[in-house]
Amino acid sequence: MSIDIVATSEPVAKMDQLGNEIAELSAHLEAATAHLLALIREFDARGGWNHGFRSYAHWLAWRVGMDLGAARQRVRVARALGSLPLLADALAHGELSYAKVRALTRIATPEIEERLLAIGKAGTACHVERIVRGWRRVDAAAEARETTQRHKSRALHVYQDQDGMVVVRGRLTPEAGAALMQALAAARETLYQQARAESAAALLGDASAETPPMAQQQADALALLAETALHHGLDPGAPGERYQVAVHVDAAVLLDPEAAGQSVLEGGTHVSAETSRRLACDASRVVMRHDADGHIVEVGARTRTIPPAIRRALHHRDRGCRFPGCGVMFGQGHHIRHWANGGPTTLSNLTMLCRRHHRAVHEEGYQVERQSNGELRFRTPYGRLLPDVPIPSAVPDDPVKALRARNEAAGLNLDAQTTRPGWRWERLDVGWAIDVLHPRALRPMEDAGDDDTEVRE
Repeated sequence: MSIDIVATSEPVAKMDQLGNEIAELSAHLEAATAHLLALIREFDARGGWNHGFRSYAHWLAWRVGMDLGAARQRVRVARALGSLPLLADALAHGELSYAKVRALTRIATPEIEERLLAIGKAGTACHVERIVRGWRRVDAAAEARETTQRHKSRALHVYQDQDGMVVVRGRLTPEAGAALMQALAAARETLYQQARAESAAALLGDASAETPPMAQQQADALALLAETALHHGLDPGAPGERYQVAVHVDAAVLLDPEAAGQSVLEGGTHVSAETSRRLACDASRVVMRHDADGHIVEVGARTRTIPPAIRRALHHRDRGCRFPGCGVMFGQGHHIRHWANGGPTTLSNLTMLCRRHHRAVHEEGYQVERQSNGELRFRTPYGRLLPDVPIPSAVPDDPVKALRARNEAAGLNLDAQTTRPGWRWERLDVGWAIDVLHPRALRPMEDAGDDDTEVRE
């Protein structure tokens, strides 16, 4: 659709008409945006995007061709409006622009929504952004003060009581406290396992060996942490072995997930055959042979399922995860036809997948195959094709007319004045606006009662 601008003897009237048409159409677009956000929120509540995609924003960027940053904003605003009915209604009636709503939802809560709605209706989008930035600075400053005060109040008192017992009392920062609680939990579990092993070894079957109370368990755990720190008993192992996960899986299980056989972690925890196949796609491999009684009789040398040279070529070719709509720059090598089933470790049989989508292909039923032209084709567990770029939706021949008809059918009366703010060219005093609107400023004023005290000029 094109617009022809024709010279006229009445330029002012024509420009007013054109300006009114822009304003009216903008109101229709804002109402349509509200409907779009409501659909996004409903789709989110139903989990419609959660089938292989890293996040809702990634699905939205893939499905409608939206920039990932813009998609994240749409999802954030849609979710926020679920608990902000006044702002949602104002957007649906074209009274607030999406730009204003996007800014207000950064600070809005149900308690202050009505005040923020008044700001949105009275000011321009620039005014709203300035007030929101000031509002967030007040919140950030208050949070920083609270964090500083908390940090200053940290303390640990350790002293010996009259009977020789040592008393420990203190306050830790949230992150230090979380680390301590995790360490105590790990130490308690270690002590529990040690006591259990000693009890079984000594064949103690009496009921007198009761579990100590939690307070005593905590004390024993703290003592273990102190002894471990002093004696460096926690050997992390060699750097290359420190964070490896060992999986023991029978060759028959790797070949056929339905076959009988073991598929367990180092500690004996069972994992699915497909999990073992996923881990074996890109891992170090050690072949062990057992006798009829299960004893190891031979251990082969460790090898990589994907050699370093092929891995470098794979990273250079794929540049990250190849799952539609993902784009993560780092990933794992995936054998399209598993090496246990005779698939070669060649570039034509390999592709890069991030951890999330590698799991989707193995454990969640997604399928990937390479076409004769070298392109990859992904399918959902139900066999539906996942294209790299979805087919665009059909658009009416006159989308503006269709949009107006839809809004009129919904009972919306939108015109050129709908989105006009109440601002009358007054100078905006952001500091004063924050002082009279922010809850941290309102509480002292409310507590003052009816005193006729001037807070600010």
